[in-house]
Amino acid sequence: MPQQQFDLMVFDWDGTLMDSTSAITRCIQASCADLGLPVPEESVASHVIGFGLEDALKLAAPTLDPKDYRKLAERYRFHYLSQDHQLELFPGVMDMLGALRGDGYLLAVATGKSRRGLDRALDASGLRPLFDVTRCADETFSKPHPAMLQEISDALGARLARTVMIGDTTHDLQMAVNAGAQGVAVTYGAHPRTQLATLSPLFFADSVPQLQGWLAAHG
Repeated sequence: MPQQQFDLMVFDWDGTLMDSTSAITRCIQASCADLGLPVPEESVASHVIGFGLEDALKLAAPTLDPKDYRKLAERYRFHYLSQDHQLELFPGVMDMLGALRGDGYLLAVATGKSRRGLDRALDASGLRPLFDVTRCADETFSKPHPAMLQEISDALGARLARTVMIGDTTHDLQMAVNAGAQGVAVTYGAHPRTQLATLSPLFFADSVPQLQGWLAAHG
């Protein structure tokens, strides 16, 4: 058996483990429409996925008066909470994480979701027991700042050089670069492969089973 190159595998949530990219995009657009703001194109609304909510909405609605960001965030939460119970994990996620856990890897989540939102998703999906540590954007700096990866690795006593960040956005991959970790891209989420390629990830996974196979062989 080849020696593993990673001790810690950190996953993004939306668009990587949970099939929520389209829902988040629609919620951002609906929130802007509610306040009479220009509705961002799908490509713009999906590009900000992965940032913390406030940062994402600022970019999606640049003409909004800063004093009204709270109103926009409230509308976003209204739309998202009305449908988040319908969201599902990508096929194969549970099997992949269970296998990685069985192989002895440390597993974590680094997400732009709020703590409240992630806790709700972890409980609804049944994935909470599989992760050693989770970090959210409302607890520390938002991606692509390296803080989430730094705090996760510190909490688990893992070296960033032996950590891989797995995500569907350039924000995930840039965070890995900024932290001195490696990055793996999934192409079935928010950002297109052409954008992900600018950060030179170790691998592009077109599906969860493909990701599982690569991690099993090269992790």
